[in-house]
Amino acid sequence: MDYKNLSKRLHRAGEFVPKGAILADIGSDHAYLPAYLVMNKQISSAIAGEVVDGPYLSAKNLVAELNLSSMIDVRKGDGLAVLTPLDAVTAISICGMGGALIRDILDRGFHGGNLTGKETLILQPNIGEPTLRTWLVNHAYEIVKEDIIRENEKTYEIIVAEKREQIVPLSEKELLFGPKLLEQQGSVFLNKWEHECHQFENILKQLEKSNKDVAKKIAEVQTKIQLVKEVLA
Repeated sequence: MDYKNLSKRLHRAGEFVPKGAILADIGSDHAYLPAYLVMNKQISSAIAGEVVDGPYLSAKNLVAELNLSSMIDVRKGDGLAVLTPLDAVTAISICGMGGALIRDILDRGFHGGNLTGKETLILQPNIGEPTLRTWLVNHAYEIVKEDIIRENEKTYEIIVAEKREQIVPLSEKELLFGPKLLEQQGSVFLNKWEHECHQFENILKQLEKSNKDVAKKIAEVQTKIQLVKEVLA
C-alpha cells in the first residue's frame, strides 16, 4: 500500500470524507490517506497527526517528496491534541484502531476542547464498535452512515457521525450491530455475525462451566446470542 494505492479499508473511509473538507487524520501513520485525498482534489487541506516517531517522520518525508507541505501539515502529538481552534477542521478521520482507543481519543479531545462538534467524524474501529457507538450517542452524535468491508481476512466497520443538539438514542441492538448496518445487512455483515454468534456460544459454554460467580456475564452473553439470532433470522 502507498498513497497512490490505498488499502481497501482506507479507500472506503476516504470516500466518506466530505468533498472540500479540511481534514484532520489522527493516527495518520505514513499520511497515505490525506496525501491520496489531496492529490485527487477531494479535500482542500489536511493535518496529519501521529504520536509515534517512525510513522511521523515517514509522513513528513512523504509530504515533502510530494511537495504538499503547503496543503498537509504533519504534526507530532497525542490524538486530537495536535489541533488548535485556528485550524478550522471540518472533518476528523481515525482509522485502524480499537473502538475503545478511538473513544478515548475523542473523549480527551472533547474534554480538552479540541473536538468542537463542528467536524464530521469518519471512524474505522477494527474491534469494540459498540463501545464507540455508546460514546457517540452519550455525547449527542448521530450515526449518519455506516459501512462494513472485508480485507485480508479481517472485517472493518466504518462509522460516520455528526453532532446534534439533542441525543439521538439507540437501542441495545443498534449499539451492537450499528443502526445503518442493520438496515443494509449485506453478506459481509451477515458472515461476521454468524461467526460472532459461534464465538458467543463458545464463551457461554466456558462460563457455564466456571465455578466463579459469573451470572451477570452469562446473562450478557445470552442477550447477545439472542440479538444475533434475531438478526440472522
